[in-house]
Amino acid sequence: MNAVSKPFIDSNVVLYLLSGDAEKADRAEALLQLGGMISVQVLNEVASVCRRKLKMQWVEVQALLLAVKSACDVFPLTLASHERAIELAKRFQFSLYDAHIVASALMAGAEVLLSEDMQSGMLVDGLLIRNPFQS
Repeated sequence: MNAVSKPFIDSNVVLYLLSGDAEKADRAEALLQLGGMISVQVLNEVASVCRRKLKMQWVEVQALLLAVKSACDVFPLTLASHERAIELAKRFQFSLYDAHIVASALMAGAEVLLSEDMQSGMLVDGLLIRNPFQS
């Protein structure tokens, strides 16, 4: 990753801000403080997990989302990103949700996608997937 390109950040990295694992929470916070790119898909996934699994109140969810949106450039979901996601899901056997994040990262011009859930080191059409919590 060069100094010009910000990383695209997956929802699992954002959710580690709320983790009881202090090392991962600190790493996620440091990454977000550096800035990055996310998609509306990431915001949706974070909100869903916060409400459904973590049982957070809406005011808490909105505060988290505001902090993330303040730190990152946010890219919309579009028909073009949907179509690219379908193509990527077919080619790489990604889930549709992961494929949409990869598609958004590609369309945003990211060189690196930070994700713990996808295969670290995988190269997708020039986009490097990297686990930021791996040594």
